[in-house]
Amino acid sequence: MSYFSINDSRLLAQTVIFETPLPKKINETSGLEFFNEDFLTFNDSGGKPVLYQFSVGGELIKKYTIEGAENNDWEDIAQDENYIYISDSGNNRGNRQNLNILIVDPNDNFKKIGEISFNYGDQQNFEKRKKHPYDSEALVATLENLVLFSKNRERFTSELYLLPKKVGNYTINPENSFDVQSLITGADYLHKLKLIALVGYMKSGEQFIYTLHSFDMENLDRVKLKKYKLPLNGKQIEAIKIIDQNTFWITSEDEGIGFPMMYKIKL
Repeated sequence: MSYFSINDSRLLAQTVIFETPLPKKINETSGLEFFNEDFLTFNDSGGKPVLYQFSVGGELIKKYTIEGAENNDWEDIAQDENYIYISDSGNNRGNRQNLNILIVDPNDNFKKIGEISFNYGDQQNFEKRKKHPYDSEALVATLENLVLFSKNRERFTSELYLLPKKVGNYTINPENSFDVQSLITGADYLHKLKLIALVGYMKSGEQFIYTLHSFDMENLDRVKLKKYKLPLNGKQIEAIKIIDQNTFWITSEDEGIGFPMMYKIKL
């Protein structure tokens, strides 16, 4: 496993160019995906197995219940040309043994196709604890694979894991590690730009965007990782969607006060 630090340690400039409150029904918005001209999101940590469609103006349009699914701790969402993948991989205390990624068909009323179950190859201890490396809350779909990025609560790094897009039960081990010095909560990938974007936070309340340029699993040594501090201290950013190489949508939970929010960020 390789270990990558940030190429440029400076916190680079960015700005919020649009923001809108979201409905209270999605107060724990934890993933974000494009759907037609709108967005899809869901609530995490024990919410209903429901996807919520909302507009760019924050209007709730429709909800889709995924029959036969359970929301233990949904954390991120990704899609390819065929399916949508929902990562039920939140593992705050490191004690879950039912981690999985749901496969659903958006062209068949979000019918559940199956589950990709997984476990961490080096995990032996399943006792509840605060500091551990076995929480992965960020998911992307490349052309070939699903990629998870961990929320390492011990080292504040993010490990990269690969999974096939096929129903099954898999043991995963880290392919690489990134020295993000934060807790990663969401990710997105845009193939035409070979760009991955991550969001994360520190317990002090600072929020960050990371960009991984020239992303290629065969040439990870060429990946360029940059870190940007968001002007959103005290928020809880949980999801990101790439618009172009410099522009992103992100959402934040309401943290028990106010409203969940969606922001457009320009780097």
